[in-house]
Amino acid sequence: MPGRRTIIYLALALCLALLVTLGWHWNALRDQARLGAAYGARLTCSCRYVEGRAMGSCADDKEPGMALVRLTDRPDDKAVDASVPLLATRTARFRPGWGCLLDPVE
Repeated sequence: MPGRRTIIYLALALCLALLVTLGWHWNALRDQARLGAAYGARLTCSCRYVEGRAMGSCADDKEPGMALVRLTDRPDDKAVDASVPLLATRTARFRPGWGCLLDPVE
């Protein structure tokens, strides 16, 4: 059975490998998060303010793989915020005559 020191070194090596892999793929992960947040905000805003459905019903429209996208309704602004924690946030706002449009990226 490996000693305690060996287990600690293996755990540190595994953490280092994970950090290197995350760093290597960071741009792709961030871009996918931005795309998912934008898609979720726009889709849910249209569902909510163009179709007039309830927020719970709109959450069922999320595509597979969008489990990390969190949706927040802001009825006073007729807007929906979508975020992927620590990576991206986008807002779509209903504009009469135009439908739901994404707010510009800050």
